[in-house]
This record gives sequence, C-alpha cells and structure tokens, in this order.
Amino acid sequence: MNEQLKKQFFVDQLSQDQERVIGDINDYIGTSVAHNNHAVAIIQGAAGTGKSVVLMDLVTKYMTDKRYKTALVVNHPELFKAYKDIAESIPGMRERDITRPTPLINHAQKNHWRYDVIFVDEAHLLLSKPEPYMHYNGNNQLTDLMDLAKIVVVVYDFAQVFQSKMYWSKDFLYKTIGNRPHKLFDMNFQYRMIASESQVKWMDDLTAEKPLYPFPNDSDFEFKVFDKAGELYDNIVQKNKSVGLSRVVATSGFPRNDGRHNVEMDTFSLPWDEWDPQRTHWAKREYSIKQVGTIYTLQGFDLNFVGMIIGPSFGYDAKTDSMTILPEKYSHKEIFKKRQDKQFTKAEFKAFIANVLNVLMKRGKYGLYLTAYDDALRQRLLELYRD
Repeated sequence: MNEQLKKQFFVDQLSQDQERVIGDINDYIGTSVAHNNHAVAIIQGAAGTGKSVVLMDLVTKYMTDKRYKTALVVNHPELFKAYKDIAESIPGMRERDITRPTPLINHAQKNHWRYDVIFVDEAHLLLSKPEPYMHYNGNNQLTDLMDLAKIVVVVYDFAQVFQSKMYWSKDFLYKTIGNRPHKLFDMNFQYRMIASESQVKWMDDLTAEKPLYPFPNDSDFEFKVFDKAGELYDNIVQKNKSVGLSRVVATSGFPRNDGRHNVEMDTFSLPWDEWDPQRTHWAKREYSIKQVGTIYTLQGFDLNFVGMIIGPSFGYDAKTDSMTILPEKYSHKEIFKKRQDKQFTKAEFKAFIANVLNVLMKRGKYGLYLTAYDDALRQRLLELYRD
C-alpha cells in the first residue's frame, strides 16, 4: 500500500471519539447480523471528520473474517481504485469484494446472493432514481442494497450532494429506510485540516452567501488570496515540489475558447481533469499537476495544499457584502437533470453548487490558496485578505 493511502485510511492511534464510534457500530452490526432484520447503520459526518478511518477499521474487521459474507461498495471511480489498492495489502481481504453499486446489485439479484454486511462509502453518491445509461434500472440503490444484506453500513455527508440523480437529504434517507431498523452514528469532529473551527466556519459562511469577513488567523493553516490565477498556480507548483500532493481545483462555468475546454483566467490555462482507467488515483499522478481537479477526482481524497479557483458561477453582491451563487452560469448541466419524483427549487440547485465549492476548499490539510474568476468577488476577497 502506498504511503499516501496509508495516511488517509489508517492511523497508528485512534482518537477516543473514533474508538467510541467504532465500538458502538460494532455492537449494532453484531446485533443486526444475529437478527437478520435488514438494518441500516448511518455514519454521518462532514468533510474531514475521519469517516474513512472509522469505515476502514470496520471494513478490515469484517471483510477479513470468513464467517461473514461482505462487500464494500463505492460509487466514486477514483475512490474505488484506492480501495482496490488497499485490499491488495490487507491479508484476507478479497479485491473482488470491492465493487461499484450497480454491478453488485445486478449480479446479486440475478444470482440470488445475500450478504451479512455491505459497507457503502460516499453513500450520498448512490443513485436515487433509474439511470438506464448507467445500467441501473432500479428506483433507489440503497433500497436494493438493504434488500440484499442483514445490515448496510452507509457513510453519508449531506453537504456533499451535488446532483439531482444522486439526491439525498436526511428526510429522503429516512423515507427510503422506512420502517427498517436503523441507527445514526454522528461524527462531528474535524481531523483532515489543521484549520481551526473559526477558519472552517469561514469557509462554510462563504458558501452559505453570508456577509464576508477576514479569514481568521488563529492556527497554522496557511491561507492566501491571489489576484492572478497564474500566480496561484505557480505557488501550488512550488508547494507540490516541497511537500507533495498540492493541486489546483475549480468549480464549473468557464467558457470554451476556440474549442478548448480549459480553465482559463489571466495567464492561467490548463485542461480539466480526465478520467483514466489506470489504478493510480488522480492526485497521485505526476501529470495531474498540469490539470484542474474537480469533485469527480478529489471527493474523498486528501491534499496537502489546494489552490481553489472559484468559477464564473459565483459573483459578489455589494449590498449584502456576500458571495452570490449564479446557477445560470454553472455549465455542468448534470446537476439540473429533472426527476419524476421530485421538483427541485432554485435554492436547492444553488445548494448543490455551493456544496461543490465547500468540499473542494476543504481538500487541503495544511493550506488553502484562493482566487475568483469574478472581478468584484476577487477584489473584495483581496481587500479582506490584505486588511
């Protein structure tokens, strides 16, 4: 197992909070397997709360024990690769038991397979509507997984919901679970970033369109605002050389220029990340320093430093002194797809877009470098940074 994956998914010493959550979930899994009542254990936590570490401890315990029929499901292609790599390094864990949800559901239903425990990471990425072009003809992947297992252990972060086809809210989750036994295990402690609570709150307030204020300077977390995306990139390149795992990311909305689908701003012009079937995940590929990351390559992964370019779908309102979200400028139309079972409001679509920015800003353990495409927003952020 490479050292970066080991650092992200395993720790030498679990915290008391993590040990408590793991102990409580273990008790619930044991009871649920014994009663075979199709229960659900919900691990809920925001970005950086150590959900992956807790899940990996549980996965290692049950998926290396031959008494249990288990599976680990993840619907994120880059995270799927990471778990495959991890499985190769853990004695007794079978790589074939790590899968995407659609293949597992389709094969299990066809062959009448049943499981003791199914673990689902990034469960907010499960499909909650039919998607025939993705070979899923069911109505809800969580419902199908619950039918297949004595207990499903799901990891949710409702602030990481970005698309209508993968729509989840707490109310919708409980409606899906229905009258099946379930228990919520809440993780409300921050582990990824060395940022203080007030600095994390600043990021949350920014994406919630609240009045702007200077970034708190009360930890060793490194925060900088740049007038030029080109200068931000140069600094990220230097950080990547000195400490590694430093990348530029951006939100959607950048116009095409001469047919190029690049992120282009002042002297900066680089292509978006690209799907690649190789096992090495995006952030660890050397050439990805010359691409711009998105949620599709970085959700669920840690960086050391992140260079965040806030795209054209975010503006500035001088009257409220706040960043504004402009859905009409968001070019990734996948989030706006209609559903027969739910009508989305403009506020809900804005929340999807805000969630993308919030998650990307929090990828960096040690620092956030920031700039914005919108001139007024960028200048206001610079003013507050220089004060």
